[in-house]
Amino acid sequence: MDHERIPGNAEDAGRRRFLALATGAATAAGLGAAAGCANGGDSAAALKPKGAGKESPPASGGGPGLDVRAENARPGNADWRVARPGPARAIEGFADKVSVLPGESFGLHVSTTAPRFTVSAYRMGWYGGARARLVWRSEALAGVRQPEHTVDADTRMVRTRWPRTTSVDTKGWPEGCYLLRLDAQGGEGQRFVPVTVRSAAATGRTVIVNAVATWQAYNRWGGYGSYDGPSGGYASRSLSVTFDRPYEYDDGAGLFLVYEAPLVALAERLGIPLAYATSTDVARERRLLEGAAAVVSLGHDEYWSPEQRAHVTAARDAGSNLAVLGANCCFRRIRLEPSELGPDRTVVCYKTSYAQDPGFKRGHPATADFRSQPGADPESSLLGVIYDGYPVDAPYVVTNPGHWLFEGTGVQAGDRFAHLVGVEYDKVDTGFPTPRPIEILAHSPVVCEGRPSHQDTAYYTAASGAGVFATGTMRWVEALDATGDGRGGANHGLDARAGALTTRVTENLLRAFAAGPAGRTHPARDNVQAVYGGS
Repeated sequence: MDHERIPGNAEDAGRRRFLALATGAATAAGLGAAAGCANGGDSAAALKPKGAGKESPPASGGGPGLDVRAENARPGNADWRVARPGPARAIEGFADKVSVLPGESFGLHVSTTAPRFTVSAYRMGWYGGARARLVWRSEALAGVRQPEHTVDADTRMVRTRWPRTTSVDTKGWPEGCYLLRLDAQGGEGQRFVPVTVRSAAATGRTVIVNAVATWQAYNRWGGYGSYDGPSGGYASRSLSVTFDRPYEYDDGAGLFLVYEAPLVALAERLGIPLAYATSTDVARERRLLEGAAAVVSLGHDEYWSPEQRAHVTAARDAGSNLAVLGANCCFRRIRLEPSELGPDRTVVCYKTSYAQDPGFKRGHPATADFRSQPGADPESSLLGVIYDGYPVDAPYVVTNPGHWLFEGTGVQAGDRFAHLVGVEYDKVDTGFPTPRPIEILAHSPVVCEGRPSHQDTAYYTAASGAGVFATGTMRWVEALDATGDGRGGANHGLDARAGALTTRVTENLLRAFAAGPAGRTHPARDNVQAVYGGS
C-alpha cells in the first residue's frame, strides 16, 4: 500500500455508481463489478406565514440555544415525505444560502412546469417517530420554467443563473435541519430543498455537522459531478461544483436522508443539548466550535477544507469530543470559493489534476487528497483511522465486547452483523500518523477486489481529555433505521440486529460525549498490538 497517495483514477472510476447504491438503485454485489478497489437579483416576493402551525414560537427553556426536549414534544407531521415525485424537471429548486441563523432570510430559486406551487418547511427530528414537524407553509406561488443550465468550459461546472423566485423568512424557526418540500399544483410533482438553520454558538452542546460539501461533490444535477460527466468518464468530471443548482439524488435531498437523518432523529430523541452547523459554517467561523461538548461527523463526510480540519482539530485539542459515524471522512482537500450568489458556494477539488488548479498556482493548498503530496497530511492524525478501500460488503465483527460503548448490547467476541461493513471502510494503520492510546472495538475481515484487509471501529483519547470515536464503516448511520421488515437498511440486507447494535452503541456514545471530555472518564486502553500483532 502506497502511504503517499491512493491512485485517484482507480477509485473514482466506480464512484459514479456509489449513490445508486445508497439510494437503492443498485446492490453491493452489482456495484463491485464496475468499481475499482482503491486503498487508499430579481425582485423577490417575501413569503409570509400562512395557516395553522405557521407561527410557532421558539421552544422555551433549557437556556440559550435549542431546547431539544421541548421542541420534540410538539406534534410531528408524518406526511413530510415526497410521495409524488412526478416527471423529471416537473419541479425542482435550491436555496441561495446553505445555512442561515434563526430569523434570517434566504432566497429560493425554483423551476417548474406547473402554473403554481407551494413550499412547506419541515424541521427534521424525532417528534414521536414522525421524524419531522411542519414549521411553515407558503401561499400558492406563480411557477415558471427557468432557463437551461450551462457548463463552464474550463472546469465543467454546471451553472444555472436562475432568477430568485421568492425570499423565505425564518423568523420563529428553531435551529436544526430542514427539508423544504416544493409541491407543484395539481399533483404534478414534489421535490425537496435542504437548508440548515444553524446555531450561533455551540458551548456545552453536541454539534451535528451537515456534510454539505460532500453532498455537492456527489451531485450530478446537470450531468456533471466531482466524479464524472455525461460520458461516464473520470476525465470528464467537474473540477468545481456549485450549490447554485438543485440536488439530483433522493428527490432533491442530496445525501441527507440516507447518511444524516437517522442520526438526527436518534440524537433528538435522546434530548441531549444539540447545536447545528454545516461543513461550510465550520470552515468559515473559527470560533464556532468553542466550548462544544462534541462534534459529530455523519455518515458520508469526505470533502473538507483545510480550515474545517484546523477548526475541528482545535476543538479536539481544547477538549471537545469527536464522533465520526462514517468512513472515508476528511479524505478530499477542497477550497471554498464564492459563486454569483454568495460566499462559499463553490467547492473546488481538482484531485489528480491539482497542478492545473489556478488557485494552486496562486499558492493555495493542492485540492488533492489530504494524504497526497504536496503537503501530505493523512486524515488518521485526526480520526485515528484511515480510509482503506472501496467497495466492500462484509459482516461487522466484534473484537472488544467489554468496551463501555458496547454496554447493554449483549455482544460477545466474534459476534457478526451481516452487511454492516460497507461500502467504504477505514482501519487502524500505524504506517500513517496514529494517535495513541487507541482501542479497537471491532476488527472485521474484508476482501476488496482480491486484497484481504480489515475494517476497524476505534476509540482514542487525546491529551486534552477528548474522546474520538470512528465507526470505520459508511453504513453505520443508515443501519440506525434497519428494522429487518423491508424498511430502513433493506437495500444492503441490514437487519434488526444491526439496527439494535448501532442504536445502542450510538446512544452510549452520544450520552457520554455530551457529558464532557470522555477521555477523563473513559480513557482508551491501547490494544493495537494485541489485535494486529505489531506496534
